[in-house]
Amino acid sequence: MSEVRKHEPRIADTRPAPVELEAGKTYYWCTCGRSKDQPFCDGSHAGSEFEPLAYTPESGGRQFLCQCKRTEKAPLCDGSHKAIEQAELDAQEGLKTVWYQVAESGDMQDGEVRSVQAGTRTLALTRFDGQYAALDNACPHQGGPLAEGSIEPGEGGQCWLRCPWHGWDFDPLTGRSPGSHDDGVAVYPVEERADGIYVAVRESTVRIRTVTDLMVETMINWGVTDVFGMVGHSNLGLADAIRLQAEQGSLRYYGIRHEGAASFAASGFAKLTGTPAACLTIAGPGATNLMTGLWDAKVDRAPVLALTGQVQTQVLGPGAFQELDLAAAFAPVAAFSQTVLRDSRHAELMSLACKNALVQRDVAHLIFPDEVQTVPAAEEAAAGSPSGRVGALEALPSADVVAAAAGRIAKARQPAVIVGYGARLAMPAILGLADTLGAPVLTTFKAKGQVADDHPLAAGVLGRSGTPIASWFMNESDLLIVFGASFSDHTGIERKKPIIQVDFDAMALGKFHPVEVPVLGEVGVTAAQIAAALPEQLAAEDQRQGVAERWRIWREEKARRRSRDRGHGLNAALLFDALSGLIPADAVIAVDVGNNTYSFGRYFECRSQRVLMSGYLGSIGFAFPAAMGAWAATRSVPEFAGRKVVSISGDGGFGQYLGEFNTAVKYGMNITHVLLNNSELGKISKEQRGGHWPVWETGLSNPNFAEYATLCGGLGLRVTQVEGLQAALQQGLAATGPALVEVLTDVELV
Repeated sequence: MSEVRKHEPRIADTRPAPVELEAGKTYYWCTCGRSKDQPFCDGSHAGSEFEPLAYTPESGGRQFLCQCKRTEKAPLCDGSHKAIEQAELDAQEGLKTVWYQVAESGDMQDGEVRSVQAGTRTLALTRFDGQYAALDNACPHQGGPLAEGSIEPGEGGQCWLRCPWHGWDFDPLTGRSPGSHDDGVAVYPVEERADGIYVAVRESTVRIRTVTDLMVETMINWGVTDVFGMVGHSNLGLADAIRLQAEQGSLRYYGIRHEGAASFAASGFAKLTGTPAACLTIAGPGATNLMTGLWDAKVDRAPVLALTGQVQTQVLGPGAFQELDLAAAFAPVAAFSQTVLRDSRHAELMSLACKNALVQRDVAHLIFPDEVQTVPAAEEAAAGSPSGRVGALEALPSADVVAAAAGRIAKARQPAVIVGYGARLAMPAILGLADTLGAPVLTTFKAKGQVADDHPLAAGVLGRSGTPIASWFMNESDLLIVFGASFSDHTGIERKKPIIQVDFDAMALGKFHPVEVPVLGEVGVTAAQIAAALPEQLAAEDQRQGVAERWRIWREEKARRRSRDRGHGLNAALLFDALSGLIPADAVIAVDVGNNTYSFGRYFECRSQRVLMSGYLGSIGFAFPAAMGAWAATRSVPEFAGRKVVSISGDGGFGQYLGEFNTAVKYGMNITHVLLNNSELGKISKEQRGGHWPVWETGLSNPNFAEYATLCGGLGLRVTQVEGLQAALQQGLAATGPALVEVLTDVELV
């Protein structure tokens, strides 16, 4: 692809000018330069000091006037040597001339102008006075599209092609501006052939490596494999660098319908894999649309890379179209945010962005002004990489603190283990400790699925989205051993209990209240060291029998709830019981917020599924875009290859990013979305009633979502009766592309 230039110089037809000659007729060409008909004349000044030269062609037709003075038949030649010379010059400059058919013969009216595409170049094709011309489509004033203008009469009978933006005029055949202006537009050779209208453009055979090429190469070296975003006018240079790598198979790009979905998808990818994905937008509203998904990633400690275009630096400040102070706008959400300038250390900037995202488990942001994106990279510039840039992240706990924790645990009779999302990579060591103690393992809602519900020590989810099993064991415990949990109000860990807290983040220890033994260290390493430090004699009672009994009681209660029917749709206990048996054990499940999510926490029994959610932010609309990110991870990260991706939401949540179902269809994403449709923001209605408010403006007017999914090109199924539930879920989960199972549910039976 050719180097990107704002305006290219006028391209002249370098071939000799063609002339039509009749065979057998004698032609004179003027040697004095005074003939009005030069280069031909009537020979009347023969005998003077300027003797005309006569030529009688044996054959007529199109011949060429020699412009190089090197032909043996001067001044006529066949023009072939001129074409050879131009081809040689083009080859030296890395260019080639390519003819493209841009229109059919006879399908343009006189006085018409239209936009045509010749390779990568957009041109304004005109037909005026019976002639065709091809002009650069960009007005030199502000890049206005000349092809959207019109040919209009001016003073003195002259007609002009008028730019639709600000009325600048150009000759429709030559591209010249009127009067003394010298800022015309480039013109390109045009030929009308038997099969259509052709235009010649000179294209580069060598792609010039840009600073954004260098930065995207660096990003890939740091392990970024997937980009979600929207290509637009202020990120075209950066987008082309991403395109090149995508075509080479070095990364994958997904074009979304709303930038908020891009950041949620990147967040979902990062939460699942622990590695960053990138999201791409334009300046202004495209960049600000990222904010919700970026905040979701930030508060849940998920590494994400945000790449935003920006207006040209020369118009920053006065208030250009779509100009925003992106550095200021992103400062609260990004741990690292920098503007890329012409003289920046480009590979180093990208390396720092990736390192901040990975090491701090946070959002990193880079701003790309429009004109900087196509600056050629230095020939010797090498892409950056993480080699030698990141040390081991497994911080070891203090031996004294480990001994203190082990000593305290040894005295506990009924300890309970609580695991949060921060312990997701450390579960083998934690379960080993729990097994030694015979202690129940409770999870926060964000950690649901980190221990299988059929594990003999699993006690389910604690808190508002949880089970009575977990709350019972917390209340009965005499010591809580907490790994990687944030102590949110939603979970409700009882602060009056004796607590040992283990976390890799020093600020998380005792964040809201004092704990008995705060332990700083990588969670898995610390759990293993505490287990190794325990004495042989422990006071702990084996609580496995109690766990089994509590599950029996809870499952009987769930069975009673499954039988409830008010005639207003299916109940949630019934739906999630069916899903518990049907969703594959190794699936990835993205859940939304609302009553549907509370019900998932209570009723769905996990095996080894991974659950993704908008934890601390609690953003409605998270589920489906996050599932898109998770599906992308199944293609890029071997650990998750082949896993089924399921998303679950209510009608309010799915409606937030309804258009992204089209994205899933476009890329053939194997996602099954289970939609609980009760035509209401049911959780908000419940909160209004609980606060003694009138229920107001929580009703929703919905389409038939199953029909919508079908119209988009996916599989849409609708369940209105219990009898059809099992079959619909089986069919939806068996689909190999996007599928939506819409279940009409009772807003009260959650």
